[in-house]
Amino acid sequence: MMIDKTLPAVSRRSLLTGGLATGFLLAFHLPLRAAVNEPVQPVDTTDGKFAPNAFIRIDETGRTILIMPQVEMGQGTYTSISAVLAEELDADWSKVEVQHAPPNDKLYGNPAFGLQATGNSNSIRAWWTPLRKAGATARAMLVQAAASQWGVEPASCSAAKGEVAHAASGRKLGYGAVALAAQGQTPPKDVAVKDRKDFVIIGQPLKRLDTPDKVNGKAVYGIDAILPGMKFATVAACPVFGGKVGKVDDSAAVKLPGVRKVVVLDDMVAVIGDHMWAAKKGLEALQIEWNEGPNAKITTKDIWEDLRKASEKDGAVAKSDGDIVKALASGDKFEAAYELPFLAHASMEPINATVHVKPDSCEIWTGTQIMTRVQSEAAKAAGLPIDKVIVNNHLLGGGFGRKLEPDMVIAAVKIAKQVDYPVKVVWTREEDIQHDVYRPVYRDQITASLVDGKVAAWKYKVAGSSVMARWFPPAFQKGVDIDAVDAAIDTPYDFANFHVEYVRAEPLSVPTGFWRGVGPNNNVFAVECAMDELARKAGKDPIKFRRSMLTKNPRMLAVLNHVAEKSGWGQPLPPRVGRGVCVQPSFASFIATVVEAEIDDIGEIRLRRIISVVDTGIAVNPDTVKAQIEGGLVFGLTAALYGEITIEKGRVQQSNFHDYRMMRINETPKIEVIVVKSGEAPGGIGEAGVNAGPPALRNAIYAATGIALRRLPIDRKLLAAGKKA
Repeated sequence: MMIDKTLPAVSRRSLLTGGLATGFLLAFHLPLRAAVNEPVQPVDTTDGKFAPNAFIRIDETGRTILIMPQVEMGQGTYTSISAVLAEELDADWSKVEVQHAPPNDKLYGNPAFGLQATGNSNSIRAWWTPLRKAGATARAMLVQAAASQWGVEPASCSAAKGEVAHAASGRKLGYGAVALAAQGQTPPKDVAVKDRKDFVIIGQPLKRLDTPDKVNGKAVYGIDAILPGMKFATVAACPVFGGKVGKVDDSAAVKLPGVRKVVVLDDMVAVIGDHMWAAKKGLEALQIEWNEGPNAKITTKDIWEDLRKASEKDGAVAKSDGDIVKALASGDKFEAAYELPFLAHASMEPINATVHVKPDSCEIWTGTQIMTRVQSEAAKAAGLPIDKVIVNNHLLGGGFGRKLEPDMVIAAVKIAKQVDYPVKVVWTREEDIQHDVYRPVYRDQITASLVDGKVAAWKYKVAGSSVMARWFPPAFQKGVDIDAVDAAIDTPYDFANFHVEYVRAEPLSVPTGFWRGVGPNNNVFAVECAMDELARKAGKDPIKFRRSMLTKNPRMLAVLNHVAEKSGWGQPLPPRVGRGVCVQPSFASFIATVVEAEIDDIGEIRLRRIISVVDTGIAVNPDTVKAQIEGGLVFGLTAALYGEITIEKGRVQQSNFHDYRMMRINETPKIEVIVVKSGEAPGGIGEAGVNAGPPALRNAIYAATGIALRRLPIDRKLLAAGKKA
């Protein structure tokens, strides 16, 4: 198919409203006029601008550009970070523009990590103080510049909506009018930030800055990048983990119209074509023999057997209080183990990267959560100095931790090195799911004792792979992965005798990485499921049982009481309908969630209602808090209901959404999120809902059926009528 360059530009909106409404399209590709012909990451020049720090740029027209140190992947962080900066800057919110930050750990490194990364629900938590100070300092400089021009004291002036005012004389100057004068000043030290009662932007339900372009189709994701002369590529990697390419017969592929080149790498083969259709058909025409290597016999069963054996070993002690041995010897003993499977990320936007490698430079267009690591790894792959690699970051069509890895860019650079034109490399959905970096399998063992209706001893052991040991070694010390025990060592409950261990157990050959919700994924599930079972063992209502051990955690107790009231906890329900609760202090936020669910006679589940009460401290944008809890709940409940990656003969068995199910709109119940007003520093919110849904649902099932599930995803066969707990 030839590309007709005379066709009008096509946007997502026009495609959806016009193209797809008329029928099913085959071999469709966009005309080059719908192109991104310029780098989306322009050189950050400060010429002619007020640039007091790395985050704020104001020119003589008053145009205010805020540089985003964190990436936008649907979580609303561009709007929230802009709100924090604009609040202290006293900018005109209606005129704020945002721009991706370039790769630079020194200027834009996440304060929590020391490198430029977006994850762990910490964008606002980590940047709250630095960005407020940056905005306040810039405001003070603008006020000083205006005061100097008027010959008055700065203290007699004020700022609001992008203007400096002198009330005594009625004079006003826009920021643009004093921008260059302010640029010549020395930034003052220790400028006071606003009292929280004076906020005018923070705390308001703000419309997201990225929404208009996403609605009208102007938003540019990594997969949208199109350059003059660009070709398309797609790949097939060895289906067995760790396998290599053996022989490739490309005689049929190279004869197909539009196929330009076949590139054979160590562990994958790529076909480059004039368009994606040609690349895909060329790949299908290849005859590939794989050297599958030693992992070709590995199965899910093998992996679980190894993990269960490893979990019986003593682990590295992460935290210990009291006399756990003595306390466990007294009271009514409880033992249980909880297991979570491998999970894929399955972002709406499959992994991709567009790369142009020249003899002396490499330029990349992608969407990544970790720009500087992409830059450094691309430099290694290209054989170039790091300062010769440009990374243009786009909006991400979902990240969920998958785009904290640079592997897709490394592969694209290796492919692009074989040609002298830009290449967009796009993984098919099948390749994306079957060659992911998966959420680890976990096995969490709990031994506890009850005395007088309360937990007197709590011994907890996490067994699973250490993502941190590979990804961020400083966070793996003395045998403990701080992410793997997150929400285990900081349980909200008052346990007098408390002991947490970690056993590192790497699965055979399967690559593991961060998945939305990270460490609290497994720990919130295990802790909250065990609490329900302990409540039943003690003969107590699950919420009353929790209340008795939250007296030292008033924020957690408050949201639990609130959700109990709003959910109608304790009111009668029909047969095989139950309510389940989950409380969690994940990411410095306090969340209590109740799921109401019905289980039919064949074990199918209908979600009836979900309510979540959230104390996340100061909610910079309450609308975003609600949206992220809603989305996180759906994401986590999808995993609980359907999510599992299985291995047979070294291969991932799932390949697309037909066998790696997503929760559908008709399966989603009414979700109510209540945001508690708070003056505390902001907590994280992007991942908290993910952790809340699975244990609350499991506990609803437990209440409805008496069956204590201890493994995800939910096994419908166990829930069929007549099964015993």
